[in-house]
Amino acid sequence: MKKFTKDFTLQEPIPDEGIELALGVLKTGRIHRYNTMHGERGYAADLEEGFADYMGAKYCLACASCGSALYIALKSLGVQNGDIVLCNAYTLAPVPGAIENAGGKIELVEIMDDYTIDIEDLDRKAEKTKAKFLLLSHMRGHMANMDKVMEVVNKHNLIMLEDCAHTMGANWNGKKSGTFGKAACYSTQTYKHMNSGEGGLLITDDDYVMARAIMFSGSYMLYSAHTRRPALEVFEKIKKITPNYSSRMDNLRASLLLPQLKNLDEQCRRWNVLFNHMAARLDKISGCVCPKRDNREYYVGSSIQWNLPKATYEQIQTFINKCAERGVSVKWFGNKEPNGFTSAYDSWQYFPYLSNLDLPHTKKVLATMCDMRLPLTFTAEDCDLIADIIEEVVNEMDLN
Repeated sequence: MKKFTKDFTLQEPIPDEGIELALGVLKTGRIHRYNTMHGERGYAADLEEGFADYMGAKYCLACASCGSALYIALKSLGVQNGDIVLCNAYTLAPVPGAIENAGGKIELVEIMDDYTIDIEDLDRKAEKTKAKFLLLSHMRGHMANMDKVMEVVNKHNLIMLEDCAHTMGANWNGKKSGTFGKAACYSTQTYKHMNSGEGGLLITDDDYVMARAIMFSGSYMLYSAHTRRPALEVFEKIKKITPNYSSRMDNLRASLLLPQLKNLDEQCRRWNVLFNHMAARLDKISGCVCPKRDNREYYVGSSIQWNLPKATYEQIQTFINKCAERGVSVKWFGNKEPNGFTSAYDSWQYFPYLSNLDLPHTKKVLATMCDMRLPLTFTAEDCDLIADIIEEVVNEMDLN
């Protein structure tokens, strides 16, 4: 019986340059982003400069996590207590968590078979709720048809925030993920496309959104130390009415990310080699269905998803257990109980009304959807062995 022995959570090491920069920070003890010498910018500011340039954005703010960046972005965009925020129903828990933290009321939108937001349902719910805000989550790196999304955004004058935790380096028809809305947030958590353990990046071209975000992040009136920021007079208008939420990134984590940013596009290319190899193998397994990607989408395949449409709830549970026994770690968003990094929308019961919300198509898609990481420590040969094991389990269970 074939067995896989590599760890699905094992990432590549931090580049030597990042380790050297980090050691330099540690030797000075000046880890806090504002603890710099006269005339010294600091690595957090360097990272903001570099990522803003990479994205073609006017401003960038480095935050403690993507979740905190999303919360700060929602507050900076103007979400107030009770405001409705539209959001696709398939996403990770930090996304609804950020909406709740900002005082918003989440209105979930159905997803389609390819795991992206149902644009017709988005149009209907934007009309019905008169919502002002859309938090579009490019969940697991799947970008919707952004041309059609923007038609709905413009039709209803929605203020859109993009959750790009899984799409750093991706684009739609040549336009980078995160440059469609009023603001966007990215993750540098360990399993994302750049790794600082925890971390987030917020971009926008709007003066007041960025000024509020810098104040919210906890600048202690040291906002002049930011180099990718609006003019100082913008801060003068808001500095006494904007609270401090202490969600900054520090120079230590920024030092780890600077060399990774230089190599981001190459890392994305490497991920897609693995993804395309695995997708081609899964496509050949009778019973497995991988949604086709639109050729206008340049994705970053750091994970892969597929459905077992003939499987029952109990069979999916058995399939996952059998794969795990043979070393293949498969996640499942259709589980009735939240587990690890996965949870379905009806488990976010801090929004009490979600437990009774009926999203039939989303439930149908998630019920048989499998989710698997593809770390860059894997090879094409590893993908072949994993696919062999998946195929053997599918055949053994007669799921085809």
